[in-house]
Amino acid sequence: QVQLVESGGGLVQAGGSLRLSCVASTNIFSRNTMYWYRQAPGKERELVATITSGGSTNYADSAKGRFTISRDNAKNTVYLQMNSLKPEDTAVYYCKIIILTGAYWGQGTQVTVSS
Repeated sequence: QVQLVESGGGLVQAGGSLRLSCVASTNIFSRNTMYWYRQAPGKERELVATITSGGSTNYADSAKGRFTISRDNAKNTVYLQMNSLKPEDTAVYYCKIIILTGAYWGQGTQVTVSS
């Protein structure tokens, strides 16, 4: 069983920044790709950013140039730095890991961007 715990969400004005964190309970964290997703009210969950075990990153078009995903393997933690936030970034943000036993999600952290 893997547990993921997100934190760092909150209420911020448009143009502001937030840094999300996700701590994983597994000691194989460093060998796995990590994902950040988000789900806005009434919308499907969408992939925001990924980072491989080697540090390669990929972003949704909506996140490019504004969000940065990073990881600290010593702390079993993945981060999502979000700058220049927009009201349309309002959503619950989730991290995910996929290992041999399946995909595991955190409980999510709410990000609300006011205009």
